[in-house]
Amino acid sequence: MDVELSRRIANAMVEIVYDAVQRRDRCSVALAGGNTPRTLYGLLASEFRDRLPWTRIHIFWGDERYVPADSVDSNYRMAREVLLDHVPCPPANIHPMPTYSASPDAAAATYAATLRDYFGDDGPRFDLALLGLGADGHTASLFPKSAALAERTRWVVATTAPAEPSVRLTLTLPVLNRAANLFVLVAGADKANALQHVRSGTADPNIYPAAGLQPTDGQLLWWVARVP
Repeated sequence: MDVELSRRIANAMVEIVYDAVQRRDRCSVALAGGNTPRTLYGLLASEFRDRLPWTRIHIFWGDERYVPADSVDSNYRMAREVLLDHVPCPPANIHPMPTYSASPDAAAATYAATLRDYFGDDGPRFDLALLGLGADGHTASLFPKSAALAERTRWVVATTAPAEPSVRLTLTLPVLNRAANLFVLVAGADKANALQHVRSGTADPNIYPAAGLQPTDGQLLWWVARVP
């Protein structure tokens, strides 16, 4: 994603963070993985580093590949290397998805408990959730025709993706749709067809999962990079 669009997203994030901190003295942000947010994370770690109250920000993840935390495929590793290692966010405020449990299902339950500790029994309501869009219409690790798309009670589930690494953990649609702000970052000509379907208003979420992003009491913004 280009620098100028990433800068606009960062400015919008600053407003959201300060609004949340002013109201509740803390802010919850769920990060996206993949390459699309890399430029944004780099800006947050440099140009915007001193504009954010890092000690009041709690960092979560929307999804994770079930790989060790030091794997090149790890969403946590990417965020740490590009962003978190360069800002004064307390370690206690950083909540990566666990990929060390006996099983992915156990890891999903562990992360649900982490969310419950922070948000309480009423369930997660992120101040901001960053998401991406795949060429197949997936978002987070919610892929076409996945059983995870039908989940209505669990907050986190283990799932299998049609890509490597295939085993993933992901937040579910009910959790994402409770966010106060959903930012979907889209870059790349290969996403154009999926984006058109998802934003048509008539797409089947089982075929284009990002069409299932329908906030119950929040704002959904699409940040789309121009195709050169």
